[in-house]
Amino acid sequence: MNAIIPYIMLNGRAEEAMNFYAKALNGSVLNKSTYGESGQPTSDNMKDKIMHAAIQAGNMMIMFSDCPPEQASVNGSSVQLSINFTDEATINKTFEILAEGASITMPLQDTFWGARFGMLTDKFGIHWMFNYDKEPKEN
Repeated sequence: MNAIIPYIMLNGRAEEAMNFYAKALNGSVLNKSTYGESGQPTSDNMKDKIMHAAIQAGNMMIMFSDCPPEQASVNGSSVQLSINFTDEATINKTFEILAEGASITMPLQDTFWGARFGMLTDKFGIHWMFNYDKEPKEN
């Protein structure tokens, strides 16, 4: 095994979400296909919805799909996506973008354990944790 890839299921907002995350994470959209393109029978209101798509940002991948109405997604709090950053400028920029329309659980801040850390629930109901481990100060 080499990775766990989050697969975000949304109720008709997958395309909006993946474009938002691609922008926030400086990534690109891959493999976008709709229910209408699948060749499978589908309702008119689902034909333009995302059957499967992914974004790639560096080594990170996130997959997306719109749920058919009979299998609606329910937002929960049992999973949070944690992103580790390698520099302070990128964590600040990414947090700022994902905070658009979000509920901020913990503002992005320097912590007593030597990291820059913050948490939010974005406008799609996805829980995020942001972490940048700062270099220890020399004594």
